[in-house]
Amino acid sequence: MFVLTLLAPLASHAQSGFAGLGQDIAGFTQPQKDMPWSFPKDHGAHPDYRIEWWYVTANLKDDKGRDYGVQWTLFRSALRPETTIGWNDPQIWMGHAALTTATQHFTSERFARGGIGVAGAVASPFETWIDEWALRGNSDFSQLSLNGGGTDFAYDLTLATNRPLIFHGDNGYSVKSEGGQASRYYSQPHFEVTGDLVFSDRQVSVSGTAWLDREYSSQPLAPDQQGWDWFSIHLDDGAKVMLFRLRGTDNFYSGTWIAPDGQTTSLDASEIVLSTQRTAKVAGRSIPLDWDLKLPNKNVDITIQPLNDQAWMDGRFSYWEGPILVNGTHSGRGYLEMTGYE
Repeated sequence: MFVLTLLAPLASHAQSGFAGLGQDIAGFTQPQKDMPWSFPKDHGAHPDYRIEWWYVTANLKDDKGRDYGVQWTLFRSALRPETTIGWNDPQIWMGHAALTTATQHFTSERFARGGIGVAGAVASPFETWIDEWALRGNSDFSQLSLNGGGTDFAYDLTLATNRPLIFHGDNGYSVKSEGGQASRYYSQPHFEVTGDLVFSDRQVSVSGTAWLDREYSSQPLAPDQQGWDWFSIHLDDGAKVMLFRLRGTDNFYSGTWIAPDGQTTSLDASEIVLSTQRTAKVAGRSIPLDWDLKLPNKNVDITIQPLNDQAWMDGRFSYWEGPILVNGTHSGRGYLEMTGYE
């Protein structure tokens, strides 16, 4: 009951989008087009916005070529647009960690109240944490360490890159609906990763790629939008794709094409052809798992399949999240997140 009270802003998603993200919350700052960015400050928390997250997904392999996926997310949700010291602080923190193999899916969830030091985010030196889980490192994101886990799994990874950040939408102003809901949204999709996974009483050394997303807003969904399907894809030719479909009365599509040299092109609904090819029962729900994606302007026609169908995040706010495999005109790997499936 204590947790439910703390997370009141994220409740009642049936009436106001997944996890309440379609609520109209007065008093919070709203993203505006042409707002300047300020780094490293914007890597830290924005308590005047209602919701934000620091989100890492990694596609990894061991020395035998076996695939793994890692997820680490820290969410901040505000009861009021302010910060204070102690238990009266209105900032609520939630952490999710997951490790996925072809046959297993491990998850863990943490909750904390702001103001008492057990969770938070600071820009310089950069650190986001909840309990002992942490994402920390250089304030330019050139090198980060990441650790998380649960009772039956753990991971300890190093992420490194010399590439610049990617800004989605119009210089990071990412529109989410025809009604104008929007977020501030940027990514670092170019990390090279090394580290170790621990699960099933064994330790596995891995390497691969990772994608870090940063997003904050106060009403990122329209009231009729019940959830989203979000893809991050690393193509083997060096290009990358981020795209999402927000499901509502009229579905809303948007995306970003990232060329191998890092140049970005925004994708709108007319350039994205996304269709479901297979659904299956996951946690008692019918979930779309195999997809076809066409980007005609980029000569992309690919199929997307999960590494593990049962990659269900069974927490206070449940959703599907797992690594994906890509084939077709291009091959590659990535991550898929699907929310709002009842």
